[in-house]
Amino acid sequence: MSEPLFSVENLRIAYPQRSHEQPSWAVDNVSFALQPGERMGLVGESGCGKSTLGRAVMRLLPANSQIEGKISFQGKSVLDLTPSEMRRFRGEVAALVFQDPMTRLDPLMTIGNHCLETLKAHAPELSTKEAKEKAIATLAKVNIAANRWNQYPHEFSGGMRQRVAIALALLLSPKLIIADEPTTSLDVTVSAQILQELTRLCSEENMALLLISHDLAMVAEYCDRIGVMYFGKMVETGATDSVFRHPQHEYTQSLLKAALHIQSIDEVSADNIVQAEGITPQSPHPILRVKELKQHYAIEPNLIERFFKAEGQTIKAVDGINLELYPGEILGLVGESGCGKSTLSRTILQLIRPTGGEVEFLGTELTSLSRQDMRASRRQIQMIFQDPHACLNPAMSVGQNIGDPLLIHGMATPEEAKKQVLAMLERVGLVPAETYYQRYASELSGGQQQRVAIARALITHPKLLICDEPVSMLDASVQSQVLDLMLALKEEFELTYLFITHDLWLARFLCDRIAVMNGGKIVELGNTKEIFKNPQHEYTKKLLGAAPLLARA
Repeated sequence: MSEPLFSVENLRIAYPQRSHEQPSWAVDNVSFALQPGERMGLVGESGCGKSTLGRAVMRLLPANSQIEGKISFQGKSVLDLTPSEMRRFRGEVAALVFQDPMTRLDPLMTIGNHCLETLKAHAPELSTKEAKEKAIATLAKVNIAANRWNQYPHEFSGGMRQRVAIALALLLSPKLIIADEPTTSLDVTVSAQILQELTRLCSEENMALLLISHDLAMVAEYCDRIGVMYFGKMVETGATDSVFRHPQHEYTQSLLKAALHIQSIDEVSADNIVQAEGITPQSPHPILRVKELKQHYAIEPNLIERFFKAEGQTIKAVDGINLELYPGEILGLVGESGCGKSTLSRTILQLIRPTGGEVEFLGTELTSLSRQDMRASRRQIQMIFQDPHACLNPAMSVGQNIGDPLLIHGMATPEEAKKQVLAMLERVGLVPAETYYQRYASELSGGQQQRVAIARALITHPKLLICDEPVSMLDASVQSQVLDLMLALKEEFELTYLFITHDLWLARFLCDRIAVMNGGKIVELGNTKEIFKNPQHEYTKKLLGAAPLLARA
């Protein structure tokens, strides 16, 4: 066999330790190689060392990290490259796509300037016109329209920001792409398009792909080989089909079991199904009613466009939504990134005021409430975000983060709040509670952080939980645990869920009804089983056709 394009040999990595402490190996004696054009998936639970390995390849680990072993590209040691060689290596030779796109994007730069800066730094021979044409063509591959060129990252949805980050990685046609959970915040159609594009580039350009992911179905569909990591070690490697059909290691078997549990063909967990036709909910009165809700944004013309008297554009993020949610129900809201799902949730919460329409919660019209009254109403409506850091203050302990809403709403004294927080920590499975109470979010794994976020959302005993991709960043085994916890808590606290997700199999597992959103509108709404069995709208059929299914792999 020819020399590999990229190889890792006996790699061990330890993050900086306090003096006199023995190193704790985040990556422990890992070896593998990638041939030109090969696609390898790297899977494992959060904290197992996947991302650490990816960052080590790009030499992005904290200073004073301890590294042993070899990382080689075409036989040359990456660890021995000079700073100038390393700058060329990043981008031209190897590119890293981060899970969080804001790791790559500067909030003060337009999307267009991000592209031009990257191209001018690595390909100064290109004119500005040539660079812009190349950038627009690359953005088009990830479904970012040319008219978004002058916008800033905050004007994009999370999924659209990720598409921009992927486009920046593809701009320089690198020989190796390390994609660290690149499609976590993307819907199935865009994920499929991007992964198909990466697969094509691997074949045509002899580019290698290291896909770090917790999505086993996606790895099964797009990767030739798979490596399974557990506690820093590579516990199983092999051809993807062989590993999935005959897993040897106990941990690999548990991962597959958890993923198949969610994707089980016969299993839909809804215990109080609301019928799509002739709705027969448990209560005749909806807990939430949305009428003709609209959220429109204006894009102002730039200086040149104003000179030619061009008019600004209007983005209809939410465009006339009608929706009813009944007590005790789990309503799934699915659709591609940028379709308006998260904007709808924030408009319901009045975090952003609507352009038009009504939001009625427990008989009260929220759009007409004062800021103070709305703040009081939010005690009954809580939100669980995709990234738990969105609601957890890194300077506060876990106990302080969870108890803060009780103090904000004047629901308890500090002493009473601590008792309630300790009880809630036990309820969400963070035991011993006293230990977790004192810890900080940075000391917890992704799954533990999401449990803290759930505890914080439940501490005020709300009636409605809006869950915006709450498990999309978790691996299959932790995802299954958190979902089972959410189902148990729903019964215990008599909760109603609006569950926003791009994962159709997750929606089928969890939700009573599903609303499919596209272009700011709900294009299909119905009973979960009916939507999957007999989808009516072409867009719904497209979503279902693009969703990777582990059972198919």
